Amino acid sequence: MSPKPEPEQITDLSRLKAFTNPLRMHLYRLLFATGSPATASQLAEQVDQAPSLVSYHLRKLAEHGFVAEADGQSSDGRERWWQVASEQGWGFRSSDFADTPEGAAAVGAVTRGIVDTRVAQYRAYLDQTAAWGKAWTDAAFSSEWMFDLTAAELAEMNKEFEALGRRWRERGKDAKSAGDTEGREHVSVHLYSFPFRL
Repeated sequence: MSPKPEPEQITDLSRLKAFTNPLRMHLYRLLFATGSPATASQLAEQVDQAPSLVSYHLRKLAEHGFVAEADGQSSDGRERWWQVASEQGWGFRSSDFADTPEGAAAVGAVTRGIVDTRVAQYRAYLDQTAAWGKAWTDAAFSSEWMFDLTAAELAEMNKEFEALGRRWRERGKDAKSAGDTEGREHVSVHLYSFPFRL
């Protein structure tokens, strides 16, 4: 069995800077989460922005290879359909950009944008827990573990979490492809690991 492709590692600063715009991050996340093509008008309704603005930012994401036009979606050719360019997503290492002030600033902006988006998503869930019902609120979790590790051990643990996440993502995608959609919802799992001193 061949290994599943891993997320693309971004090493070009101009590509990383495409995500310093919060709306672009939001649009990309929507397309990635659903795994389905959408038009600028459909996405505009979800982000409460003008379709022309959404279309502009989708074109910018396409210029950098993060989204692409979806083939065979439009019946009349008047509106473009967009999808993520890679189902595996992308990632970056801060150290690849740390050698210039511009690179460090871009890493800080993108990372903070990602964290802000994730926190907003979790807060929205907390505000709506009663609407999800007992099965979902019992299944949802928030955990924090504290370890004493070396940098190499932390990197090894990260690889294990990534493999676990990929396995569950593929399981959900395979089930949806097979028509198993009953009771299936989008689920977001956030993990952060970082050193600290007491």
